[in-house]
Amino acid sequence: MDKLKLAVWKFASCDGCQLTLLDCEDELLPLAGRYDIAHFLEASSATVAGPYDVSLVEGSVTTEADVRRIERIREQSATLVTIGACANAGGVQALRNLADVEQFRSIVYAKPGYVETLARSTPISAHVRVDLELPGCPIDRGQLIDLLTAVLMGRRPNLPVHSVCQECKVRGTTCVTVAHGTPCLGPVTRAGCGALCPAYGRGCYGCFGPMAQPNTDAIVASLREHGMSPQDVARVFRTYHVARPEFQAAAEQGERA
Repeated sequence: MDKLKLAVWKFASCDGCQLTLLDCEDELLPLAGRYDIAHFLEASSATVAGPYDVSLVEGSVTTEADVRRIERIREQSATLVTIGACANAGGVQALRNLADVEQFRSIVYAKPGYVETLARSTPISAHVRVDLELPGCPIDRGQLIDLLTAVLMGRRPNLPVHSVCQECKVRGTTCVTVAHGTPCLGPVTRAGCGALCPAYGRGCYGCFGPMAQPNTDAIVASLREHGMSPQDVARVFRTYHVARPEFQAAAEQGERA
C-alpha cells in the first residue's frame, strides 16, 4: 500500500504544536508505515515536492508573503489541517489587531523600515479553505494521532465540542469555582485538553477556544462575581482566541460589565 505524503508547515507561531507532533514518539510508530513525512523543517531539512495528501499548518498569517505561501500550500494539499490557536484564531499575536501595529514596529525594531508586516494577524481560514481544525495551545497529542488515523481510515476525527466542565466530571476533578471561588473559563471552553488546569487547582484559560454554543453571558457574570475586573475579563477572552467571534463578543461584554 502506498504511503500518504504528510507535510508540516510553520507560519507565525511559537512551534509548540509542531513539537507536540515530535513528542508523540512511540504513538507515531504504528503510523510510520503509512505516512511519508515529505516536509517538516522542525524535524529535518530534507523536503519532497508536492502534491501532499495531508498538510498540517501551524501559525497565523502576518505578512503578504504568508498569504501567497498559504495559497500555494492549499493548492498542493488534498487535506489541509490547521493545528493550534494561532492557525485557527490568530493566536496571542492577534492582540496586535486591537492596537496600532506601526507603533509597535517603531518601538520594538531599531530599523522598522526593514520589517514587512500586515496590520492584523489572521487565521488560515481567512485566506484559504480549511478541511479540519485541531484546537489548543498547544494541541493535544491524542487528538493529533486520532486525526492522522482518521485520515487513513477515511472517517472524521473524534473532536469533542462539549465543554471542559464535562472533562472535569469524567476525571473526578472538583469544580475550582464552586469549591474555591476560582475564576474559570471551563463552562464555555471546548474540551480536549483533559481539563488539565482545573486538575491542578487552576481555572481554565480557554486555550482550546469556544465550545459549541457557549453561554458567554453567564460566564462573564460569573467571572465578575468571583473578583475579576472588567479589564481582566476582556483580557482572558482575548489571550488565545482574539479572532473567534464568540470570545470577541465576550471580551467586549466584559469591558462593559
